[in-house]
Amino acid sequence: MNAPTTASAAATSACDVLVIGGGPAGSTAAALLAGRGYRVILLEKAHHPRFHIGESLLPANLPLLERLGVAEAVKAIGIEKWGAEFVSPWHEHKQSFEFADAMDKSMPMAYQVRRAEFDEILIRNASRKNARVVEGCQVREVDFLPGNTGALAQARHDDGSIETVHARFVLDASGRDTFLGNRFKAKRRNRKHNSAAIYAHFSGAERSPGRAAGNITIFWFEHGWFWLIPLAGGTASVGAVIWPYYMKTRNKRPLDQFLHETIALCAPLRERLKQAQLASPVEATGNYSYVCDRTHGSNYLLLGDAYTFIDPVFSSGVMLAMHSAFVGADTVDTCLRQPQRAAAALKQFDCTMRLGPKAFSWFIYRVTNPTMRNMFMEPRNIFRVKEALLSVLAGDVFGKTPIRGPLLLFKGLYYAASLLNFRRTLKAWQARRHNIRAVDEIGAAN
Repeated sequence: MNAPTTASAAATSACDVLVIGGGPAGSTAAALLAGRGYRVILLEKAHHPRFHIGESLLPANLPLLERLGVAEAVKAIGIEKWGAEFVSPWHEHKQSFEFADAMDKSMPMAYQVRRAEFDEILIRNASRKNARVVEGCQVREVDFLPGNTGALAQARHDDGSIETVHARFVLDASGRDTFLGNRFKAKRRNRKHNSAAIYAHFSGAERSPGRAAGNITIFWFEHGWFWLIPLAGGTASVGAVIWPYYMKTRNKRPLDQFLHETIALCAPLRERLKQAQLASPVEATGNYSYVCDRTHGSNYLLLGDAYTFIDPVFSSGVMLAMHSAFVGADTVDTCLRQPQRAAAALKQFDCTMRLGPKAFSWFIYRVTNPTMRNMFMEPRNIFRVKEALLSVLAGDVFGKTPIRGPLLLFKGLYYAASLLNFRRTLKAWQARRHNIRAVDEIGAAN
């Protein structure tokens, strides 16, 4: 295993591809491109292992892990996740879904992982593939050179030294920092969805029996929804994704107090945590949903969360990030080796980057709507609509699985049920408009 490069070894350097960020997208892209013989430099501002949420993988992640050569390493740190459970205070029963019931039966399970361990596996894999991995090094400036001749980046190491990197191509995999998105003022608040999150790890949370012990549980409640993700070693990740108006009610209360008070509002989750103890600091984040107005330029790409993030309710973040890295690596390869095909490759990259979030966002925007809740809690497999829904939950939105027709029927049923309950639908629409207001808009209204 190659050790990360130290700052004293570098002042100026050159590479084919500069990767900004060492999360799942950046580490995956760096490994793939270095494996193809490109000179790759990956700059990560933190040091692995580091805490991160987003611990629930999807079945569609597993083929990507196999292709990267890290499937066994991830299996060793994860616990098996065979499905998902939804709990609603407006229904008397719980509803479980098994990935094995999706259209494609070849992806029946995934893993729950500690992101500190998972992300370290991926970044060390990039190093083994001969990418130069530099941790504790934050990119401060990127200037693109005239004539599409590449970019000059300046980065600051932890020891204060400055490194200048000349790269032919830049991949922004900086996650929610969205380095290039902010530089180009391309990042926009997603006005179709807006939420905040507060989260921590707990020890001693009650688990479901048998094979369902590793399943994620989603709890709806009045102010949003909760996740409970079982992790190895008896720990669970617990978080609330909440509307901005509710986050504002925290005022100056400590985060741990606010999280416990929020959990107390959801009786089924409170019961699961009655013997649990807080096992990590409580953290919070706002401005959860955003999108950049571009996915690429002539010599740069935005990968994963650097382009957009909507909502983690379907655990799509890591899968979309890694998939963007695979597509991004192919795109960079074409742009650098066959520049005459670059325009077509970039156009295809753009289409793919927009496809994944679009497939999930239709459900995300409606997941707290009473009509959608009813369809999740009382699923029917008319013309395979349940199987198609499970394919989406499994992350199977880029493959050849024929889910388009059944999903269109599912959406038609949703709209029909909404019209049949027009007053309820109108009330829910008005409530959602109120709920997704940004905090600054709430302050102005008050």
